[in-house]
Amino acid sequence: MDTLSYKTVSANKATVNKEWVLVDADGQTLGRLASKVAKLLRGKHKPNFTPHVDCGDNVIVVNAEKINLTGKKWTDKTYVRHTGYPGGQRSLSATEMFEKDPTRLVERSVKGMLPKNKLGAELFRNLTVVAGTEHKHEAQQPKTINLNEFN
Repeated sequence: MDTLSYKTVSANKATVNKEWVLVDADGQTLGRLASKVAKLLRGKHKPNFTPHVDCGDNVIVVNAEKINLTGKKWTDKTYVRHTGYPGGQRSLSATEMFEKDPTRLVERSVKGMLPKNKLGAELFRNLTVVAGTEHKHEAQQPKTINLNEFN
């Protein structure tokens, strides 16, 4: 038996097949949507997934203003940040952040599910979140994915 025929194929930047994907957030639960979008961005659904390479798709999320949160999360969930100055801790509830910019809720939850390194920052740049149905990537002809059927 020839053992050389059993080589593991490892993807690199040149051999990766990146696609444009459109995801509709209408009626989706925030965390479940974010985990599936993170999986698409990372490329874990592809057979040639390589952990240290950006082999995921470019994802466009539309209708971010129609996202759902379960339970009391609209009032109880808080987003904390720090300005960098002494006593500079600031927090917003999910409702306050949603009123300011509904796309920020989706972006923040997806970013938290990506790796915390240079690769994660590069993957996050492949995400576009839009409130409403109009987006600026029509020329890329994105393929629509139903998240209810996606694992």
